[in-house]
Amino acid sequence: MTEVVRSSAINRIWKVCMTVIAIAVFAILVMAYTLISGRAQKFYLSPPLLFTAAGAVIGLAVTTPLPSGTVKMLAEASLALVLFHDAAQAHPRELLRDWKILGRMLFISLPIAMALGYVVARLLFPEVGVYFALFIAAALAPTDAGLGAPTILNPVVPARVRRLLNGESGLNDGLGTPVVFFALAAAAADSGSLTGSGSPTVSGALIQAGWEILGGAVVGIAGGYLFGRLLRAAEARNWADPTAAQIGVAVIPILMFFGAEALHVNGFIAAYIAGTAFAGAAGPQLDHDIKTTEELKTLFGFAVWVLFGMIFVSQLNRFLTWQTMLFAVLALSILRVGPIWFSLLGSGLRQPTKFFIAWFGPRGLASVVFALIAYEDFGDQLPGADVLGVIGVTVLLSVIVHGVSAPPLADRYGAWAEREKPTMESAG
Repeated sequence: MTEVVRSSAINRIWKVCMTVIAIAVFAILVMAYTLISGRAQKFYLSPPLLFTAAGAVIGLAVTTPLPSGTVKMLAEASLALVLFHDAAQAHPRELLRDWKILGRMLFISLPIAMALGYVVARLLFPEVGVYFALFIAAALAPTDAGLGAPTILNPVVPARVRRLLNGESGLNDGLGTPVVFFALAAAAADSGSLTGSGSPTVSGALIQAGWEILGGAVVGIAGGYLFGRLLRAAEARNWADPTAAQIGVAVIPILMFFGAEALHVNGFIAAYIAGTAFAGAAGPQLDHDIKTTEELKTLFGFAVWVLFGMIFVSQLNRFLTWQTMLFAVLALSILRVGPIWFSLLGSGLRQPTKFFIAWFGPRGLASVVFALIAYEDFGDQLPGADVLGVIGVTVLLSVIVHGVSAPPLADRYGAWAEREKPTMESAG
């Protein structure tokens, strides 16, 4: 008995030491990046690429697994921040200026991309089943503006085109999230029925997931609007210190997520909807108030990219097959370009603009977080070489090709727009 207690105590101490060491190593990586960040940009070395590479090196050098639950908690917190910030950053008033074109991209292109992705996943990976194929399609549909920052922030690109890309990226991850968790809930129920574990039926799991998503939306609307109005009133009366206001806003997505989870509703939907509700209620100080949230989102994003390198890229030999590579190429080309092109027919945008918008659909942080959550939830039941592999390979390829192509193609497109002065692109 004494030996068992001693062994348990040693294991707990070891886990604490590993966690402390991991945090210290991550802090060193962030500091090292800040020292070379300016030079890295000149060589088209994006933060996701650098932190992924660092994570891959760590994954190859260290075989000790991270403490159980650490990956999932970090992934969940990161996604809550991303969903809240992206939704809040997509200003409702600005979205109204581009709602016709943006609506096409979100409600025509996105569903088509998911449907095509599902079909291709079923053809290339028949062994993963219906629900994991849907998970692959939904997890890889959202785009990441962070990987296209040289495009989103490049002033030579017309402002309206930048708004469209930023608005699409800010909203499509939230729209894809319900489908992702529907798929995971159905996959869990299906695997439970196959193993006789007494899990609910697939239809029951889907109904439960639907109620959780609806409940998350209600929590998000109430919480986001309430905090937005309270902050607006406090700022109007000069009660709120500007710096403290930023910190307060930064904890809203965490509060929304874990509060919703405590109520047994979907925390991610709550965080996403709260961002939209907060933006609608917060008033003219919105950009200032979400500044710390953006910085915290960036820091957590660095950590997720390190985990991506450790868990996926360090095992690339296991995941890299002709099927995963083919899916990755198709996902970043035909499965993106085709739906965007179709959705923008009759929009008035010129052909170069359609190609430009279609190409800059990088897959990034949201896709990685979805994969990490599935990895933690399913463990050995997850057909990892296919599900994790296709997401990992697609994101890695996107990090490379979009990171390298964004600056030169943005400059080239900007020069065309300056020369041609297209009407629709220059509006607003």
